[in-house]
Amino acid sequence: MLQIAMEKVAHIIIRAREFNAKVGTWDDNRSDEREDDIASILEDTPGDPIAAELKTFIDDLNEDEQVSLVALTWIGRSTYEPEELKEAMSTARNERVNKTSAYLLGVPLLADYLEEGLEKLGYSPEDIERDLL
Repeated sequence: MLQIAMEKVAHIIIRAREFNAKVGTWDDNRSDEREDDIASILEDTPGDPIAAELKTFIDDLNEDEQVSLVALTWIGRSTYEPEELKEAMSTARNERVNKTSAYLLGVPLLADYLEEGLEKLGYSPEDIERDLL
């Protein structure tokens, strides 16, 4: 059983979507060879306030909540199956070496994985997010 409130997960999903939505840069002089360089077409602002908020929010969660969040992410990306939730949580707890916020903010599809994990565990992400909004 997850040990985190669904509203907290929904908040992270919403903010992670905002964090991952980058604005394309405008450069008329960009050469064709740079078009394949993904980093060159995305605006990356140092000190991103959404990233800072997400980091603080995740860091402020207690250990059980952070473990649940990591396990939910792993279930969403099919590293574990829903019936392996206890094992995923145990692994997340025992293999913590970095800050959970740093790990999760480094997952490019975090919002998608969290939603998928919720669905696999029988929750409705849309209903949870709608209640939060």
